[in-house]
Amino acid sequence: MSEDMPEEPKPRRRQARGERRIAQLLSAAASVFCTNGYTATSTNAIAREAHVSPGTLYQYFPNKEAIAVELGGRLLHEMRAAHGQAFTPENLALPLPELLDVVVDPMIAFNCENPVFLALMHGSEVPGRIAEEHDELHASLLTSVQDVIAHYAPGLSAGERARVAGMTFAIFKGGLGLVLAAPEGAEREATIAELKTVLLRYLTPLTDGTAPAAVTTTPTR
Repeated sequence: MSEDMPEEPKPRRRQARGERRIAQLLSAAASVFCTNGYTATSTNAIAREAHVSPGTLYQYFPNKEAIAVELGGRLLHEMRAAHGQAFTPENLALPLPELLDVVVDPMIAFNCENPVFLALMHGSEVPGRIAEEHDELHASLLTSVQDVIAHYAPGLSAGERARVAGMTFAIFKGGLGLVLAAPEGAEREATIAELKTVLLRYLTPLTDGTAPAAVTTTPTR
């Protein structure tokens, strides 16, 4: 009886090749979605970017929507992981400036490494499944921000916490667009620092009790 090691089963090799091909197609799709947007992207364009025939693409994905759903699902999984690393009980023990570092940095890093995330999640006519999962993640992020506000500013009411969390998230998203548009290197780092400064100046008076009373407006006639 031969003591030679048995050859690796062919199905396993085929599976590994298939996974590499899927990764290749998803990488190509990410590039095309970033350039053209979801609506204007075609499966032929993705195949060209991946340097494969349309027939090869269809062996793995029946249509563009299936590609977007797979890519979006993987991105959302990674985003949830970044979310989990940022909002931890240990981080809540940090001073506010340091908390901003550990929360903002991984979120920005994820978006810089995956520019297709915003292009796909906020594009028009994206598949409903992606939109629903993104809405769930957005709600989870808002809840986490509210928890942070509650920890640093326990005197705020639930309504005030929700309002501050919404404004904080809006400031971050607006600043994120400027960060992604900035050239990599010193200019991007300076933009990130500016975003953190804006967040810190907005949140500090709320968390140390020096914030002025809420401003009310008189309706115009």
